[in-house]
Amino acid sequence: MRHEEHLALTEQVQQNCHLSDAHFARDYSLCIYLLKMREFYRWEQGIAFGEPLPKGPLGEWLTAREAHWETIEESDFVALELDQTPLPPFESAPINQRLVQNGMVYSGGYCGDKPHFFLAELEQVEKMGETTIYISGHELARELTAPPAMSLGNTIFLRRESLRRMIWEKLEEWGWQDPNRAIARAAAYYDFDSDLLGALDAITDDELNTLLQHELGELAAGELLGGEWEAMLTALPRSREQFQLRAIRDHLVDCEHTLPRLLHDGREAAIHFYFANFTTMRRAIFPLLHNAYLQWLDGGDRRILHQACRRGAEHWRKLADEALGRYRHGDGKLRKRLQMSDEELML
Repeated sequence: MRHEEHLALTEQVQQNCHLSDAHFARDYSLCIYLLKMREFYRWEQGIAFGEPLPKGPLGEWLTAREAHWETIEESDFVALELDQTPLPPFESAPINQRLVQNGMVYSGGYCGDKPHFFLAELEQVEKMGETTIYISGHELARELTAPPAMSLGNTIFLRRESLRRMIWEKLEEWGWQDPNRAIARAAAYYDFDSDLLGALDAITDDELNTLLQHELGELAAGELLGGEWEAMLTALPRSREQFQLRAIRDHLVDCEHTLPRLLHDGREAAIHFYFANFTTMRRAIFPLLHNAYLQWLDGGDRRILHQACRRGAEHWRKLADEALGRYRHGDGKLRKRLQMSDEELML
């Protein structure tokens, strides 16, 4: 691919990224929005981790970006020009057939009801049965939100740069030198004191494997739950019920696939990092697993965590089936049908 074509493609993908952000970026709370904008600015300007962001230019950039969103929010997504052929931006498979030979990878799909795009340099392609796994490096075009792992059909995208950036943000935010935090327990397995960037690369490599296990579990859960699950989520507005359903599926995936794999491989640093990411809602409805982690920390063996996973797999599968039953056969408003009490959810 000629340099001019490379630049044009990057601009086209970034234009679609901007358009998606124009519609959805301000759905976040103000605090989350500003944090994401700060780190988006860091990525876009190529500012190193740990380097302070210039307040004046950052404020000017933020104002200009919001103004740009207002000018394009009525626009349509643009096609991607490859070999002088325009391709629809959601046709990821044929686009990647052309891009892989040029050392790039692209994704255009949906995260829930939000369109999502990215373009990056390709590091590696793997095949596992019918599943294709793309591992990307340096990102050329991205949105405000950059999930480090995504699935699209039988394709998994693992984004090393996004994962590395996310890990750094969590280390800074959560205080990785506090020994009472799970993030600090994970960081202790790496040499952050004398080789910060090398340690960051090492933990990123390890967590790429964790992400792969989770995404493989997601594909298995998709086959188990069927297309109705995604239809149910799409039919719901952004709401407590939708968050609960996402938490149920995440717990099911992790109890059946991700955590058993980490425990089998004896990856203690990854186990600590997993619990560092155990969000407030997920912990609130699954205290059994969090308590098992605390017992393991207190000198217990891994069987405690295995047992919690087995009980969790049964519980979350039952709740997922219950939710699908309510979706199929209930009457009345969907949110009301899918409401679950804390007593029903909690394990």
